[in-house]
Amino acid sequence: MAKVRVKKRNVIIAVGIVVVIIVLIAGIFRWKQQLDYQKTYEYKLENHGYSKEDTAYLIEKLSDKELDAILARDVDQNILKFMKEQYYLKKHLDEYLAYQKEHPEEELSNIVAIINVNADREWYSEYEEVDVSKDILLLSNKFHKLPDNYEPEDLENVKNWYAYGDNPQLRKEAYSQFVSMYNAAKEDGQDLIINSAYRSYKYQDDLYAKYLEWYGQKETDAMAARPGFSEHQTGLSMDIMTYGANSTTFEATEEFAWLQKHAHEYGFILRYPKGKEYLTGYEYESWHYRYVGEEVATYIYQHDITFDEYYAYFIEGE
Repeated sequence: MAKVRVKKRNVIIAVGIVVVIIVLIAGIFRWKQQLDYQKTYEYKLENHGYSKEDTAYLIEKLSDKELDAILARDVDQNILKFMKEQYYLKKHLDEYLAYQKEHPEEELSNIVAIINVNADREWYSEYEEVDVSKDILLLSNKFHKLPDNYEPEDLENVKNWYAYGDNPQLRKEAYSQFVSMYNAAKEDGQDLIINSAYRSYKYQDDLYAKYLEWYGQKETDAMAARPGFSEHQTGLSMDIMTYGANSTTFEATEEFAWLQKHAHEYGFILRYPKGKEYLTGYEYESWHYRYVGEEVATYIYQHDITFDEYYAYFIEGE
C-alpha cells in the first residue's frame, strides 16, 4: 500500500513538473510573441497614436522606409488626409503640410494641385529645361523652358483653307488631327479657323517686347509667355477662332461650345481654362488649344484638370 502511495505521489509530482514546464514554455512563447509584435509596424503605429483603421491604411500604402519616416513625425491626421487625395505625390508631403499651415482655409485638393505644379512659387523664379523626349506630351510652362534654338522637325504648313495669315505651321500629328476636327465641326455646321500656331523663339521675343511696351510687366506675364516658355514654340498649340469672332467674343460662339464638347475626341485640350489661372499662370483663354493626343485629352476633359496637373502626376510622378 505504501508503495502505491509513493507511486501516486511521484506521478503527481511528475505531472506537476510537466504542467510547470508547459506553463513556462507557453509563457516564454507568449513573451516572445509579444516581443515580436512590438517590432511590427502595426504595434509601433498604434502605440504612436494612430487608430487601427489608420494603421492598416498606412501599412497597405507605404514601404517600410516610408513607415519609419511617419513614425519619426508627430501624429498628424493631415498626413492621412493628403495621402487619400487623388493626385497626392509622396515627394511633396512636407510641402503640402507647410502650405496648409500657412493657408489653413485652402482645400486639400487645391493644395495638392498647387504644390504639384509649383504654383506656390513665383512664376519664372525657378525653371528647368523642357524634356523634349516626351514628344507630344512635353510640358512648356513658366517652370519649363525650351532651348532657345528649339524647332520641331516635323512642322508642316497649314493650308489657307484652315487658317488666317501667312502659312502658319503645326507639327504633323497635331495638324492631321486638327483637319479631322475641322471636318467634323464643319459637318455640324461650325467653322473653325486657326489664328496662330507655331511661333519661333524670335517671334515670341518680339511679341513679348511689344506687350511689355503696351501693358507693363505684370499684365504682360498674365497674358503672354516669355520667349522660350511659349507653348506655341512647341508646334503643338494653336489659337482657334471662327469668322467674325475675336478673343473677347469667341467664348460666346457656337464653335466654342462645340470645341468644349468635342475637342478631346481629337486630342486637343483647352490649355488655359477659366478658374485654373492660379495653376497655369495665365489668364483664361477660350481660344488656346493644345494637342496632347486623344487618350490624355480625354482624361483631362473627364477629370477637369490642367495639363500641368496631368504632367506633374502621371509623367513626372514620384
